[in-house]
Amino acid sequence: MKSAFDLHPEKRIPGYPAYCGWKEILSRLAPPEGSRYVITAEFYPQVNREEIVRALSKLGGTLFDAEECAIPDDAYLKRISPFLTDDRVFGVMNTLRLEDVFLREKIAELQEQIRNTDGIVIVYGTGASLVTRGDSLLYFDMPRWEIQKRFRRGMTNWKSHNPQEDRLRKFKQGYFVEWRMADRRKKELLPRIDWYLDTCVEDAPRMISGEALRAGLAVFSREPFRLVPYYAPEVWGGQWLKETCGLDPEAENYAWAFDGVPEENSICIRFGDVRVELPAINVVLFAARKLLGDRVQARFGDEFPIRFDFLDTMGGQNLSLQVHPTTEYIQDRFGMHYTQDESYYIMAASDDSVVYLGLKEGIRPEEMVRDLERAQETGEPFPAEQYVNAFPVRKHDHCLIPAGTVHCSGKNTVVLEISATPYIFTFKLWDWNRLGLDGRPRPVHIGHGKHTIDWNRTTGWVRENLLNRVSIIEKNDAGTVERTGLHPREFIETRRYTLSGEITIEADDSVSMCNIVEGEGAVITSPEDLFSPFTVHYAETFIIPGSIQRFSVRPLNRRCVLLRATVRN
Repeated sequence: MKSAFDLHPEKRIPGYPAYCGWKEILSRLAPPEGSRYVITAEFYPQVNREEIVRALSKLGGTLFDAEECAIPDDAYLKRISPFLTDDRVFGVMNTLRLEDVFLREKIAELQEQIRNTDGIVIVYGTGASLVTRGDSLLYFDMPRWEIQKRFRRGMTNWKSHNPQEDRLRKFKQGYFVEWRMADRRKKELLPRIDWYLDTCVEDAPRMISGEALRAGLAVFSREPFRLVPYYAPEVWGGQWLKETCGLDPEAENYAWAFDGVPEENSICIRFGDVRVELPAINVVLFAARKLLGDRVQARFGDEFPIRFDFLDTMGGQNLSLQVHPTTEYIQDRFGMHYTQDESYYIMAASDDSVVYLGLKEGIRPEEMVRDLERAQETGEPFPAEQYVNAFPVRKHDHCLIPAGTVHCSGKNTVVLEISATPYIFTFKLWDWNRLGLDGRPRPVHIGHGKHTIDWNRTTGWVRENLLNRVSIIEKNDAGTVERTGLHPREFIETRRYTLSGEITIEADDSVSMCNIVEGEGAVITSPEDLFSPFTVHYAETFIIPGSIQRFSVRPLNRRCVLLRATVRN
């Protein structure tokens, strides 16, 4: 049976044209003949500079590279080094802005050159808008997943000469430095961009007007929507996602399915016959209060606080044994406001499925740390079952994992991971003596982990507090509403709706991240007809903006189960 899972979700925005390919785009951008006209072309880091500059040069005139106003590359790397640290994976969140790595005197010199240049002037590069607004402001953008794929093919970080660098270190520099600076600038520019260009496909850009861009982003802040999912293999990966999501059956595995991470995923908007892809984070930057809800935005600012993803070990291997930092640890060491509390919702399980969760009673912390360090140093197996509980799990079980809890999913299990957003902070304690897909040992962080483990989370406490803490909230002819978590230390609230009829849900001024965890699918409607009916299918994650005060859900075919996560009031 063919999967109904939509791998290419999009929204249509009528009334605005879009342009494909350099020939059509350049004809639209060409200024009036004989006039003095300044074009500012702002680049997101990692767009293809050579391609864009080559195309823009066909407009004629004089081109100026704004990045020549930045501090030298070696000074830049020295400036950002405190945020990168020596660690392969973890850095420190920065407060830098693009203007902090540009030289005012250089900008002033370039501005003087521009004033003294007749005809067409094109100022391009990351930071071009710091030099001049120009007569026309262009923004060349790219989602982070596309950037990560290009990193693997040898693309370098901004102002760095590192084509052969470890992809984890490239990602770290983007995550902790470049993308933060660029997003802060992008947020300022979104209200005044004249032309927006999607550069995901090399030599095949798509362009829309700033008005079209803002109209599209506004729709995503007031209607249910899905992100464009992406998938990644890993050494422990499984086979469930292939059939469920209609993926390539010849692929070795798909371990990860990222279908609910606005910082990483894209959204797609169709203007007429043209499909434009842009980073989902643009919706957050442009309309955070409407998207998140006033109460949530007041707490998290312009950050989307909840993420969903799938972990597929069906026919694969155990995940790494790991722990997430406590709030105080992540604030002190990494400059994050909040930590990665999470939970595992079991989507599929086999007879031997287990979740490793919490510690055995009576263990000695120093002995466990000693055995972890010995295993890491010598390659000897770490006796995980001697120290960590292994609880059998089945479909629809919900395991809560507040920060500081040792955990991992076992083989032959599919997990819908529901967590707070700072997902990069996972301290691996033991990785079962495996190499990664790149042939290198996967990073292990016992040094961090041993300082964040809550040694009091032992068998009895885990059974009482973290396993299937389900309570019925409401039950009627339309179905049952249950609270399934999370732990009081976690800010995420999850509810499960088992529906045989239509139910109306009050949103409580919070964005909702949802997934159809059983059944063919559901239709989401507005009691006030504020948006068109929105259809979702099994395993699809979708977002309901906080601006929607209430919404109704009905099964596509007799029965469905919806899992919904919100920020607890």
